[in-house]
Amino acid sequence: MTTTDTTPEQIDGAELLDDVAATIVRYVILPSTSALTAVVLWIAASHAIPAWNCAPRLVIRAPEKRCGKSRLLDMVEGMCHRPLMTTNASPSAVYRSIGKRPSDPPTLLIDEADTIFGAKAGDNEDLRGLLNAGHQRNRPTLRYNASKDDVEDIQTFAMAALAGIGVMPDTIEDRAAIIRMRRRAPGEKVEPYRVRRDGPQLGELRGRLNQWLSAHLDVLTAAAPDMPLEDRAADTWEPLIAVADLAGGNWPRAARKAAVALTSDRDAGDETSLHTRLLTDCRIAFQDADALPTAVLLERLKADPEAPWATHGASGLTPMKMGNLLRDFEIRSANIRFTTGQAKGYTRSDFIDAWNRYCPEPRTAADGEGVPAVPGVPAQVSTGTASPSGTAQAVPTHQAVPGVTCDATAGTAGTAWGPRAVPALFDVADSARETA
Repeated sequence: MTTTDTTPEQIDGAELLDDVAATIVRYVILPSTSALTAVVLWIAASHAIPAWNCAPRLVIRAPEKRCGKSRLLDMVEGMCHRPLMTTNASPSAVYRSIGKRPSDPPTLLIDEADTIFGAKAGDNEDLRGLLNAGHQRNRPTLRYNASKDDVEDIQTFAMAALAGIGVMPDTIEDRAAIIRMRRRAPGEKVEPYRVRRDGPQLGELRGRLNQWLSAHLDVLTAAAPDMPLEDRAADTWEPLIAVADLAGGNWPRAARKAAVALTSDRDAGDETSLHTRLLTDCRIAFQDADALPTAVLLERLKADPEAPWATHGASGLTPMKMGNLLRDFEIRSANIRFTTGQAKGYTRSDFIDAWNRYCPEPRTAADGEGVPAVPGVPAQVSTGTASPSGTAQAVPTHQAVPGVTCDATAGTAGTAWGPRAVPALFDVADSARETA
């Protein structure tokens, strides 16, 4: 498969990854060195698929056309293991492509993914389910074969990269390293890519990657790298960081920095679910009140011009709709005696657990976490008064909250996990250009 006479032991993994990076930056402008690091390691990880428990997705997306996403996918196709490129595939065709050789599946490359998952394309739940299930090993799909009168067990485990305009389904992006491409600025130059002229060089790198990683499958299978992330993000990035650790050099440090940076970017750009958005907005609306009448809480929610609640339905968010959204978090309204009389409402203590679990406030450096300090928040107004004009917490005077006649018990503050400290990222792009 390789065009060289070197043995796997003679291949320097760090230098090989540098060569891959140098080749990519010849043809594509990436948004950051972290993005370049992720793409290089994802390409390499595709050559060691038998070693992984999770097959990370690579999402390449852009806000508009001509941002280089398809060109980057060309680079991936030229150097990844057994590429299977498509712009429109039926779920059954993808199932069969993986099922033919489940021990050595192809690397799925889906260009123009917005035509499959975009707003005008329908949900394509079968294909999305396949891509979600295929993220983890041993998550087959079952299909009944009428001709054999038998149930078939079809494997789904395979690496997959998707390129398109706009966001992908959140269940896919939650399993992916996300590369946010952007249009080249004036002065940013790249070389034109021609498959027949430049493809052989990419093929040579593909062969070297396969030779190097195939010889270390036992090491990669047993690898348990120190991860800077947790939960599904750790599952997604573990193969990439394992490859970086095997390569050595500056790559282990760069891989961990990229994992933290790209995961943080993804979390910061996530459009939260309507349920979680309501929880977050309720915390802002409560301010320092121990309890709020339902009518006042709704009035405050709908007063925010950037929130969806004033237009949620024909007449905006209603008490019944709000109750239905909050019920999933086991938050329910109750009859509460305020100084102005009894009314339906919500207490702060009912929200505390859900706030801590689903939308914890970020911790500051004073809390002992290695994250930037958060600007100070203006003091909350006392119950029954309005905030000073011009603050983000400002509430009109007519929305002043009646006091509660009984004392409410305050909840405990939640725990927010910040990224662990990692070494400074080495500039992969500069290193790659120097070795080009």
